[in-house]
Amino acid sequence: MAEQVLNYDVQDHVGVITLNRPEAMNSLNYQLYAELEDAVRGSTARALVITGTGRAFCAGDDVKEILGSSEPPPAEFKARGARTGGLTPAADALLYTDIPVIAAVNGAAVGWGMELALMADIRVASEQARFGELFVLRGLCCDAPGLGLRRTTEPDWRDTGRWAIEQITRLRQTEDSREGVRAFLEKRDPVYVGR
Repeated sequence: MAEQVLNYDVQDHVGVITLNRPEAMNSLNYQLYAELEDAVRGSTARALVITGTGRAFCAGDDVKEILGSSEPPPAEFKARGARTGGLTPAADALLYTDIPVIAAVNGAAVGWGMELALMADIRVASEQARFGELFVLRGLCCDAPGLGLRRTTEPDWRDTGRWAIEQITRLRQTEDSREGVRAFLEKRDPVYVGR
């Protein structure tokens, strides 16, 4: 039986999506990405609130599973990406829903966790909330929402997402990206060489 990585409850027409991997600071693995996309696409609520269990909102990608693995992404994950033209499927669901989205940021929102907060229409942050676009520390660039902050106020999300995935794929092939992931997993500062 798969771990329950996302809880979805509806109360008074408000859907509450709770990322439920507190032991991993709600970092997104392939299962959580898929469940997040499905919860948003399948919702009939009048508003959505996204939050996290435990001390973090979302610590971004699960470095071990997504960045640290030499295995290709699961076929289902690739198929989901193909349907969105390159934009991360969960991002596509959030950016193209007509349901208002509120991010209830209860702790760290870093990497894709900050992207998740940026995709919300409204962000409410607790005093424990911390935000960071930490992609550069892993030798990567941010995803489409962080790029929408820099590129335009009315972006073509799929075009921006396609560009971001192309860049991330290219950057993941560099020595510096691999060093960024190794340094994270080994709990040390990275030593970059510019390649």
